[in-house]
This record gives sequence, structure tokens and C-alpha cells, in this order.
Amino acid sequence: MSIAERSTQTTWEGPLASGTGTFATSSSGALDGKQVTWAARTEAPGGLTSPEELAAAAHSSCFSMALALKLGENKTPPQRLDVTATVTLEEVDGAPTITTSALQVRAEVSGLDQDAFAAVVDDAAALCPVSRLFAGAKITVDASLA
Repeated sequence: MSIAERSTQTTWEGPLASGTGTFATSSSGALDGKQVTWAARTEAPGGLTSPEELAAAAHSSCFSMALALKLGENKTPPQRLDVTATVTLEEVDGAPTITTSALQVRAEVSGLDQDAFAAVVDDAAALCPVSRLFAGAKITVDASLA
């Protein structure tokens, strides 16, 4: 049984270099009307988004939730988690490929030393559904307590 299902439609008009994609009918409506272009993806964003930025948003938010859950189960809920995901698009064998997602975690958590925190981070990494989705990519986590 599905826990959740979300969808977003992208309508692309024009050739890759000069065309534009527009999101519509996203499940929440949060993406409706947002645009994506090849230039925004590979050059300057110019206020537009890209698949890599959306993947980074998915990964950072998912990992934040997984870490908050695991810290709570550890009886050390976080006061604050700042999680940044940096998703990299590279050319691999002549094809654009998302190769890495580097997570940087800065956390305010009482009652944990760095070693205990690292163990909880590892548990969160194994739990995060987006991390598992990216299993073929290199995922790194740099986590430290404030």
C-alpha cells in the first residue's frame, strides 16, 4: 500500500536550447507555473529552476525528515537541522548524468557527542527514501553538531 503519491506535469515547448518547460497540475500546486530551461539547468538560473535543483530540494528535505525521526527515536530530538544537498550534473560517456548528491548537515542537538550523532546520521541515511532512489549516484554526508 502506498504511503504517498505525488505528481507534476511538465509541458515543454520548443527546442532544447531555446525552449521552456512549465510545471502544471502539481499535486500541491506549489510548482504550478514554475519554469525550467536548459540554460537555467546548465548556466545561470535566472530565477528559473532545474531538475537538479528539484532533486536537491527533495533530497535535503527527505534527509531532514529521516534525521529528525531517528534523532527523536534516540530520545534526542533536534532543536534545528540545516541540511543542504548539492546535486551534480556531469557528462558521463557522452550523456548528461546526475552523479552525486552531497549532503551537508549542521545540527543543534542536545545530549549527543559527535560519534553518537554520526551513528544516528548513518541510520537516517539508510532510511531516507530519496537517498535510496539515488542509490546509483555517489551520496556523501558531512554532518556535524553545532
